[in-house]
Amino acid sequence: MDVLIVGAGPTGLTLGIDLARRGVEALVVERADALFPGSRGKGIQPRTQEVFDDLGVLDAIRAAGGPVPVRMIWKDGERVGEQPMFEHVEPDEGAPYAEPWMVAQWRTQEVLYARLLELGGKVDFGREVTGLRQDAEGADVEFADGTTLRARYVVAADGGRSVVRGAVGVGMTGETVDPAPFVVADVRVTGLDRAHWHAFPQADGSGVMLCPLARSADFQLAARFPEGTEADLSLDGIRKIVATYTHLDADAVTEVGWASDFRPRAALADRFRAGRVFLAGDAAHVHSPAGAQGLNTSVQDAYNLGWKLGAVLRGGAPESLLDTYEEERRANAAAMLDLTTGVHRGEVRRGRVTAQLGLGYRESSLSVDTRKEPTGLRAGDRAPDGRVDGVRLFDAFRGPHWTLLGADTPAEGVRSLPAAPESYGPGIFLIRPDGYVGWAGATTEGLRAYLSEVGV
Repeated sequence: MDVLIVGAGPTGLTLGIDLARRGVEALVVERADALFPGSRGKGIQPRTQEVFDDLGVLDAIRAAGGPVPVRMIWKDGERVGEQPMFEHVEPDEGAPYAEPWMVAQWRTQEVLYARLLELGGKVDFGREVTGLRQDAEGADVEFADGTTLRARYVVAADGGRSVVRGAVGVGMTGETVDPAPFVVADVRVTGLDRAHWHAFPQADGSGVMLCPLARSADFQLAARFPEGTEADLSLDGIRKIVATYTHLDADAVTEVGWASDFRPRAALADRFRAGRVFLAGDAAHVHSPAGAQGLNTSVQDAYNLGWKLGAVLRGGAPESLLDTYEEERRANAAAMLDLTTGVHRGEVRRGRVTAQLGLGYRESSLSVDTRKEPTGLRAGDRAPDGRVDGVRLFDAFRGPHWTLLGADTPAEGVRSLPAAPESYGPGIFLIRPDGYVGWAGATTEGLRAYLSEVGV
């Protein structure tokens, strides 16, 4: 087997989809008997919507969710004002998805799982990983049932308590973001409208928020308690929380579908690669949920790693290409941790900075710009949408190939368009399979050498 992916969350499913469309033999294994049932990561940021567009799931994701509601502030049972949850950003030609889209995580995973199956991929549920041994050629993964699977590469997408990360001895460095206990739960509630994200703040910083989940009858409850509080996740416990912090009676909560407690922490894996094993998603970085960055950063970990594994396993690229996964994604994750901590503490406003459209890889060894004085788009930048000869760029980019703007293609596996949009600035631009500018130049000199280094 080429790749074994441990964990069928958004990270593992996204990677499975990307590898399946590249013809890479991969299997996703999941300890649980079914997909995750909760709403936890519900904000799909604009950059992730672009990723989902490329993977062929955006229409289904849009149909499964809705826009983020305006926050309604309550005090003593009275509505005291509205506040937008995010800074409003207008879409434009280069960024057609400008604001987050709300989808319960369980629905996002259903969409990704359906796409994986459509592409011929597979998830083995009820397969708990207990250990791993690796050598120069691959890794043997051990399961609780006594069986073993061998793969050339293993990807740990098994969450913040990653068994695989522990098996390869990679540590995490971090800090407590907030010592207060939190609870998140999916509940059925009567007595609240579904047009608002209802907030019930208290003077001591504790409080409850109840957000209607689009395309469902549920609300997501998020609660922050004073230090020392012990959370009760039972139906009676959740009812007590609602009765204590809101004007609603306890029996207004008619059902609890899923609940979890946590204390916000920011931590980063010391490495994202250990031999034949890669860490992705929460196995590589854990953080506050503020700002809706976690699921999105995790999806983009998978999106970055997928094309590189494909290039090495199917395109003949040197194995060293895989080192750039850690080079690019660990720096990105570190920046994300700073951002989410800032949002949690009220130092950063949700909006443009949380949309992830400005993230890129200018400092990466894969970003090569041969122009003497580049202006406009630079190597390592996200490639914006636009039109060339009536062709929408995101349509041209969609798929596992590279795209060249401004010159004829020099190799198979590269689609070319005669020019770049004016918004890109002067130059010839080679767009990576994950939608970033890999190479840029005033002429095509050096382009073939670059392509050979990345397996094209």
